[in-house]
This record gives sequence, structure tokens and C-alpha cells, in this order.
Amino acid sequence: MAEFGDVITALGEFGLYQKLLILLLSLPLLLNPFQMIGQVFMVVDVPHHCDTSWILTVSPNLTQEEQLNLTLPRDADGQYEQCSMYSPVDWDLDSIVAHGLNATQKCSSGWVYPSAQPPSLLTEFDLVCDRTVLNDISQSIYMAGLLVGAMLFGMLSDRIGRRPVFLICMLLQGVFGLAVAFVPHFYVYMAIRCVVGAAVSGIMITVVSLATEWVGISFRPKSVLIAHTAFAIGQMMVAGLSYGIRNWRLLEIAGSAPMFALFFYIWVLPESARWLVTKGRMEEAKKLLQKAAATNKCSLPAGLLEQLKPEKQIKSGSVLDLFRKKHLRKVTLLMLCVWFADSIVYYGLGLSVTNFGLDIYLTQLAFGAVELPARLCLIFLLEWFGRKKVQAILLMLAGLMCLILTGIPEDQPVAITVLATIGKFTATAAFSASYIYTAELFPTVVRQTSMGLCSTLARVAGILAPLIIPLDKYHRAIPMAIFGSIPVLVSLSCILLPETRDVDLPDDTGAGQTPAENEKTVEFSKRDTKEDEADLEKGNCRSSECNL
Repeated sequence: MAEFGDVITALGEFGLYQKLLILLLSLPLLLNPFQMIGQVFMVVDVPHHCDTSWILTVSPNLTQEEQLNLTLPRDADGQYEQCSMYSPVDWDLDSIVAHGLNATQKCSSGWVYPSAQPPSLLTEFDLVCDRTVLNDISQSIYMAGLLVGAMLFGMLSDRIGRRPVFLICMLLQGVFGLAVAFVPHFYVYMAIRCVVGAAVSGIMITVVSLATEWVGISFRPKSVLIAHTAFAIGQMMVAGLSYGIRNWRLLEIAGSAPMFALFFYIWVLPESARWLVTKGRMEEAKKLLQKAAATNKCSLPAGLLEQLKPEKQIKSGSVLDLFRKKHLRKVTLLMLCVWFADSIVYYGLGLSVTNFGLDIYLTQLAFGAVELPARLCLIFLLEWFGRKKVQAILLMLAGLMCLILTGIPEDQPVAITVLATIGKFTATAAFSASYIYTAELFPTVVRQTSMGLCSTLARVAGILAPLIIPLDKYHRAIPMAIFGSIPVLVSLSCILLPETRDVDLPDDTGAGQTPAENEKTVEFSKRDTKEDEADLEKGNCRSSECNL
């Protein structure tokens, strides 16, 4: 009986078919960064002050400077206060000028912004002063959407397949991403963004499964990381797109509409043949494998596909399976912590881009540019040093960069940006390593479920990150201290994880063994079988099976 890995080896572990698949999986990832971080550029702070047009009913001929001077208090630097105003009174103008106004209050009639400022989320929905928190809440709600999508689409993908989930998520991201540009109210904006987040999460975790299940063992890191480089390129595109289009509604359309150009995927995107085999859908799997072999210009050995059968009837897995068996439970709990740490430091740095003191567009361009070499370097690091060591070291370095940032003075923006960029490099590599590591640790029947569960914890961290950043009003070091300490502590626990380098992907939940132990068992079984066959040819019997 042939195993799936043998078929992949025969048709080509990373041939033209797999390369075209990786290209297809990469294109949607070019658009995902816009949904994740595009809002940062829609809420750039602009000068503003309370609307005090009430005084124009008293004297409509006042100049703007006279109006502001009479109705707005000044701060310690002599600038007009942005979030408070003098309380309106029923006096005439001469009394106001003679006696002045003393009682202050919060802005009661909205705010005034520079007339030349293109409409942004901040100016259109007044995300200033006490309403600034709504921006952080909206980012957390988007992260909550990522969480829902991770769980929902992770389990759904193990039930109905990778391909339909991928296509559904593309449709949702395109439709609801475009709908964001037409929202009339900020609360509607937050609700729709939650749906977009769920779709983005579904695409991200499905890409990993499709990429790893179609290639040979040695090409798994390369396939995932090549796809992830598209995400890095997308981040650089966000900086350029946001710089060129300042109207937030047009920016939303430009960042979301291109997804509709990818709906030809309905006809070209394949299902995972490995998943089809585990579901017993052998004819569909064989057709796909034959097509892959033809594309790769390889001929499969006669009878190989007929020998391809699931070792046993494998039922669909569930979240409970991840905790029911001891070996899976340990790995699940550890990887949940790893993903949480990955996400808290990655989003903590990414969403703090406006706090580093340099131009946010250049900083974002640097953040995107550094992700490209981070993922490319990771291809070699994983092969040279294995998954466990690389995961632990990268998490440790990302955390240390954040901790070092807590001691850098605010008047050193260049030093802060350089350290933050190094932290982004290591955090990106650590996050990508987790995608590969998780796909290799868990069996096919629960791979998407496990990815979804781990991604859920990452999204919890993503929800918390925007809420941690405002803590800098109590002390500027608090956010980075939190973002740094968590990955440092979690990196120490990685020593308890098994190594998966050069280990074939498991299909079922095993018999209480890690993937590495399962691989050794299979190798020993194959060796014993070959020795028994040789002994039978010689007329000798060594094992108990020969005596039967």
C-alpha cells in the first residue's frame, strides 16, 4: 500500500504544479495587509479645535482669529486647547470682550479641522479627544473578527475542504471590504470590519494547509514562506497606497476592489489531495494527482495510485481531539502560548508605527521591507537549525528588542525606529515559523482545526495589543514592557516541543505519539517489513509475522 508522501515524491515534490499553486495562494496575501493595518493611515492626527460657532450668533463679523481667541482657552505652550472650550454665555460681545470667559467645558458641538484636509476616518467620525478610544476599540473588534474566522473557518476547512473555505473567504473579504467604503456611521464600520477580519483569518490559515499538503517534506518551509513574502510586499504597497490616496473612502475601494479580479480561482484552485485521501474521496484525489504529474511532466509508476489508500477510515477531527490525547494536549497548549506571544509582539510593534517619531509612511515602508528578508532568511534557518531552536531564539530576540526600547529616550526617534525595525524582523520570522511548525506538528484530520485554535489565541493577543498601547499615558515604557516580556518568557517553553524537521506530515491523531515518534515507528515498520520479505525469499523466518 502506497503512502501519500510516496506519491508526492513520484510526481515531483516542488514542480511546476506546486509553484503555480503557491503563486495562486500568494496573490490574495498581497491584499490582506491593507485590511490589517490600513486603518492606521486613516486616523493620522491633524490639528483640530472645538466648534465655537455659537459666538457668531452674537457677532457674525468676527474674524476666525478673534473667534478662537475669545472662545478657546490656551495650554501651557500658548496653543489653543484641542479638547475644551469656554462655556457659551448669553452676553453681548462688548461684555465678553470686557470681562472674558473663564468657565470651560468639553467640546459640545463637534470639532473643526483644516479645510484642506482630505476626509479621513478621524475627521469624518470625530475620532479625537474622548472619542480617540473608538479607534483602538475598532482595531480590537477587527482582531475579534480574526479570532472568529480562525475558529470558524479552521474547523470548517477540516469538514468541507480547503478549497471551498478559501473561496468563501475571498468572496467575503471582497464584498465586505468594499462595503466599508460606504458606511454612514462608525459603529457600522466596526461591524463590517469584524466580518472582513474573519475572512482575512480564513485565508491566512488555509494558505498554510494548501501550501504544505501539496509539497514534499523538504519544501514545506519554502512553500509557506514564499507565499508569506507576498504579505511583506503587500505591507510595502500599503505605505505607497496610503501616501498617494488620502481620502479614506477611496483608499478603502483601492485596497479592497482588486480581490474581485481573483475570482477566476473558482476554476483553477485545486483542493488538497491529501485531505481528499483522508476523507476517502479517492477518485477525486487521483484525478488531481494525475493532473499534477502531467503539469510537472512526470510519469507516475504503474499501479501507484491504485495502491494509494487511507491506512484506515479516518474520521474528521475536532477541537476535543486536540486535548483528548496526551501528546496532542501538550503540543496544543505550548503552541497556543507561542502564537499568543507571536501576535502580541508583532501587532504591538506594527500598530505603534505612529509612536516612533519618524514619518509613518517611511516607517511602514521599512516595516514591510524588513519582513521580506525575514521570511526569506527563515527558509534557510529552519533547514539548518530545525524548527524548535529557531522558534525559541526568534521569540526571544523579538521580546528583547521591545524591552530595550523601554530604555531609549523619546528624543531619539532614529534609534527607536531602528530597534523597532529589528524587532519587527524577528517577530515576523517568529510568526511565520509558527505557521510552518504548527502545520507539521498536527495531523491532517485536525490540522486546520489546530491552526484555527492557535490562531484564535493569536487574535486574542491582537485584540489586546491596541488596548495596551494607550497605557503609555501612564508611563511610556508600559506597552513595550508588556510586548517584550511575554515572548521572552514563552520562548523558554519551546524546549518542550518536539522537532519536526524532515518528518512526514501525520494524517491521523496517532497512538499517543508525537509526529517525530510516529515517523520513527513508521521507519522501523518499513525496515522490518523489507527484512521479512528478504527472509521469506531465502526461506528463513526471523519475526513473528513470518511464522504465521
